Amino acid sequence: MALLQTRVAPEWVDYNGHMNDAEYARVFSLAVEALMDAIGLDEQGRRRHDYTIYTLETHLCYRREAHQDQPLRVEVQVADRDAKRLHVLFEMQDDEGTLLATSEQMLMGIDIGSGRPAPFPEPVDAAIAGLPGLADPPPAAMGRQIGIVRRPG
Repeated sequence: MALLQTRVAPEWVDYNGHMNDAEYARVFSLAVEALMDAIGLDEQGRRRHDYTIYTLETHLCYRREAHQDQPLRVEVQVADRDAKRLHVLFEMQDDEGTLLATSEQMLMGIDIGSGRPAPFPEPVDAAIAGLPGLADPPPAAMGRQIGIVRRPG
């Protein structure tokens, strides 16, 4: 599901001539906001439900460089969910469908009044149920672990 379409802004380009690593995180943050809008937690929805989403953890993998003015599209797949958490994979692609980066994230639903985790409001839960699930087999980016692979010899 395409959540966000944007372009690489000139101020996002670093001394190497491509999008700075922090700007990939910015785009994925904007994708979380777009996801919230898509499931009914836009500004009005957050007020109506007294509810929001926090990001608990993220794992960003850089695949290809993005350059100034390059179109970007971010899609989302749901890996898992429960009453108040959402495990998702965002994929950033260019206009030709080339995978530029992924961001695996754990999101938590929060009751704004108490500041504590709480189950998704029913209409939000129903909207989440309509999001695309994870491809089978899952993308290689899912569940990756950082580490140096040691080879014998």
